[in-house]
Amino acid sequence: MPWVIGIDEAGYGPSLGPLVQAAVAWPLPEGDLAGWTTLQRVVRRRHEKRDHRLLIDDSKKVYAHGGLAALEEGVWALWGQSAATLSALIGPEASPENPEGFAEPWFDPGERLPTVIDGAGAWAATAPFRDAIGQRWASAIRLVTTAAFNRIVTEAGTKAAVLSRGWITLLDAVMRQLPHDDEPVHVISDKHGGRNYYAALVQQAFPDRGVATEMESAAESRYRVDSRTRVITITFRPRADGDSVTVALASMLCKYLREVCMRQFNRYWLERVPGLRPTAGYPVDAQRFFAEIQPALEKLGLTRDHIWRQK
Repeated sequence: MPWVIGIDEAGYGPSLGPLVQAAVAWPLPEGDLAGWTTLQRVVRRRHEKRDHRLLIDDSKKVYAHGGLAALEEGVWALWGQSAATLSALIGPEASPENPEGFAEPWFDPGERLPTVIDGAGAWAATAPFRDAIGQRWASAIRLVTTAAFNRIVTEAGTKAAVLSRGWITLLDAVMRQLPHDDEPVHVISDKHGGRNYYAALVQQAFPDRGVATEMESAAESRYRVDSRTRVITITFRPRADGDSVTVALASMLCKYLREVCMRQFNRYWLERVPGLRPTAGYPVDAQRFFAEIQPALEKLGLTRDHIWRQK
C-alpha cells in the first residue's frame, strides 16, 4: 500500500506565540488515500454521531466541539507512549534555524502530559485505532519560536519562507523514516496562503530529482517526483485538513501543541501583570495584550523581537 503523508500547521496568522507544523504518515489503500472509508470502523468525523470511535477532523472543528480534551485524545491515541512531557512530544529542542532551542521565557519543556484527559484510560480506549493503522506510521514536529520566526523573515524577506522551510524539513524527516522499498508515497498538504504554484518548493525538497507539474489550479496543485525507487506524488489543496485523515491528525497535533504553548504563554504573563486578560495571539487582541505587558517586558530585559512577530 502507498504511504500517505499529511502535513499541516497551526499559528501562522497570529502575532504572538509559536508556529507549529507537523507531518503524520501511514499506509492507506490506493483507492482511499483520504482514509475515511478505510478507518470508518475506528474513526469518526465531527458531523457524525458521537460514539466509541476516535474523533479526527479539521482541528478547528474538533476544538470547537470538545476543546483541548478532544484534541488531546486524538494526539494521545498515537503519541501517548512517547508524550510524558511537552519536550518529549516535540523532540529535540535545537535545530540549525533555532540554535538556542525553545528559549522563550514562558516555555516550560517539562510540563507533564496529558494536561486534561486520563492518559491511561485514553490509551486503552484508542487501541482499536492503533490496531487499524498497524505499527507502520511516522511523524515529525516543528515548533518555531518567535525569535526563530523573525530570524527567517529577516533572512528571506518574506513570511512565506517560514512555512516553506518547515514543509521541506518535515517532509525530509518523515521520508527518512519510511522503509526503503518501492511503496508509492502520496504527500497531501494544505495550500500555503492560497498560492497555486509549488513546483519550485517541491524541487527544493528533491533537488537531485526531476519534478513534473500535473496540475496547478485553485482547487488543487499536484506534482510528480521522478524517483528510481518509488512513485512520489505531492498534492496541495485548500482545506486539506478536512479531506484527509492524515492531514486532519497533523492539524490536530499542531493545534494541540499551539494551545498548550499559549496556555503557558498566558500563565507566564498573567503572573507578572495583575488583571491581564489572556490572549489567543491574533493581531487585534495581540496589540492590546502587548501594550499591557510592555512595562513587564522592559523590566525583564526583553525586546519586542522576543515576543512580537515581524509579519
